[in-house]
Amino acid sequence: MAILSPSILSCDYMNMERDFTECKNMGVKWLHVDVMDGIFVPNITFGMGLVKSMRKVTDLVLDVHLMIDRPLRYVEQFCANGADYLTIHVEADTPENTREALLKIRQLGVKPGIVVKPKTPAEAIKEYLPLVDMVLVMTVEPGFGGQKFMSDMMPKLKQLRTMLDEVNPACYLEVDGGVDLNTVVTCKENGADVLVAGSAYFGSSDKAAFTKAMEA
Repeated sequence: MAILSPSILSCDYMNMERDFTECKNMGVKWLHVDVMDGIFVPNITFGMGLVKSMRKVTDLVLDVHLMIDRPLRYVEQFCANGADYLTIHVEADTPENTREALLKIRQLGVKPGIVVKPKTPAEAIKEYLPLVDMVLVMTVEPGFGGQKFMSDMMPKLKQLRTMLDEVNPACYLEVDGGVDLNTVVTCKENGADVLVAGSAYFGSSDKAAFTKAMEA
């Protein structure tokens, strides 16, 4: 069964606790937190303080996606403040620092993950696959919500599922960007089992039915 991870990028920022409670009541188990620094991507969103505040008001799994430059500098703080999964971009630092960051995340009791942008090939993260609990494939260019799903990422998604099945079959394969009730079908067919949906989830008139359909 798949897992829906609604992106809080699309929630009501003035009523986050209310929205998180509603998510849980709708059957949601995870929340996706997009952290952007205005350097690695051209947008600024949330920081470690928000993750700490979220942890106080929800027991849902916090799926924290760091879209920041040189994430090694901050993984300890995000782990300490309540992330359950902490994913970092392969493009954001050197291979040595990326490996160190992933190892540190696990040492701190949090599940590490690695992310690839649309233009980054699957081979770029091959060496990290045995070290992670989640691989995230971006199906839009990271930085802003509401973008159109890039269906040409599906071969890469399928390739990574095959690679993971060989070295780390228990690892989750997540997709983020333009995922809705239509595009989720091809995502699942190509191996995705964690599905990030922002505007599609929070804009749904029947969130319980949306959750059930996405996770079916």
